[in-house]
Order: sequence, then C-alpha cells, then structure tokens
Amino acid sequence: MGKLNNHSYLKDYRKGLRNHSTAAEASLWKLLKSKQVLGLKFRRQHSFGNYILDFYCPEIQLAIELDGEIHTNLSSNQKDRERDEFIRQNGIEILHFENRWVYEYPQDIIDAIQKIKKRKEK
Repeated sequence: MGKLNNHSYLKDYRKGLRNHSTAAEASLWKLLKSKQVLGLKFRRQHSFGNYILDFYCPEIQLAIELDGEIHTNLSSNQKDRERDEFIRQNGIEILHFENRWVYEYPQDIIDAIQKIKKRKEK
C-alpha cells in the first residue's frame, strides 16, 4: 500500500482548513497543542488517505473528529461512515464529539483520550 499520511496534493487544502477552523476546533486545539494532554503530540487537519482528520495523534493512532451541523444530513452521515471504516481498517481509532462538548465537557474528551492511551500501552 502506498503512502497514506499527508498527501502533498491536499497540503493547501489542509492549510486552509487550519487557517479557517471552526470555533470548536480552535478551542480544542488550544487544549491539545504542545503536548498539553498526557504528553501526546496531536496534529490538526491531518490527511489520511483522501480524508482529512480534525485531529490526529500518531503515537496512539487516534483521530478526533468534531461534528457540527453538517454531519446531521444523510449524505454527510454516509460519507462519515465510509471515512470511519477506511480509517479503522488502517488501525486508527476514532473519537467523535459534538462541537458543544468542547465547551461543556472538555474533561470528558481528555478522559476518553486517557482511556485509549492506557489501553494501548498494555
């Protein structure tokens, strides 16, 4: 299988997403950047295959996706399921959170990351 991470043809698109992130993505990035959560390095708008992950931690192979309004329609739901299946088939675990969780339950997000890290350390 060829290269799956950070295809060069998606570089400008990823950069645009980083520069125009949603408020929830920006808030979660403040929490995750600079190894602030459990010493884990997260990347934002990381491409994997033809998909772009909101956040990705290569150390524990974890993707975090924030789901806003666009994820509520049937077409988007089908695309999300296809993306998730592809990513999981390649050994990456995915956590989904609604945007509001970033503001209302940030500790729950950290706890979910910690649970996965502990499980993968065994």
